[in-house]
Amino acid sequence: MSRPPTPAQRRVIEDADPVTGRLRGTDAQLAALVKRGLAFRHPRPPHDHFLTPAGHRIRDAVPEPPAAPAPDTGVFTARVGGEEEPPASGPARQREVHSAWQGLLELRRMTNPDGAADRPCGWERTHLVRAAALALEAAGHRPAGGDADGYRVRATPQPEAVAVYAPDARTLAACAVTLERAGWQAGEYTEPRTRARFLLASPRRV
Repeated sequence: MSRPPTPAQRRVIEDADPVTGRLRGTDAQLAALVKRGLAFRHPRPPHDHFLTPAGHRIRDAVPEPPAAPAPDTGVFTARVGGEEEPPASGPARQREVHSAWQGLLELRRMTNPDGAADRPCGWERTHLVRAAALALEAAGHRPAGGDADGYRVRATPQPEAVAVYAPDARTLAACAVTLERAGWQAGEYTEPRTRARFLLASPRRV
């Protein structure tokens, strides 16, 4: 029914912040996306523009490049633990994590019906592993990787639940506290075969 976005508009959509959907572009480009229902202008200062659900669908429909992306793609990804080539740690990474977490809190305020920022939003429920990992990394927990041992967040067969592993009971308990403060429900369980302790965490709805 509607025309597809122009190449310039598609580039703006594809360059949107991967967590919040915040857009960057010229006033004319942003106004055109708003007119087409692919973006909206936030009512509060600084009046940034964000993707609408329709805009997110267009971005998500963009096919992945066939080749593996370069290590520095400029796209933020939360550390789930155990990555073969983890991003470099340091002040720059800390700033990226802080910015992503603040963006996620703003996304909660914008998309939760009551404007609550202390409860996970729809994006987190469809990106469980990334959302839980961001909460842990933003709180300062160390992810596993290289010679360092730390948390690992993994998908589970259960709907709306992730598994979180840690090297010891104290770290596991600290991860549970962090997730609960971030609006998740977390309980400790034991794997029947390995006897390893882990958290089963899911986003809180109320």
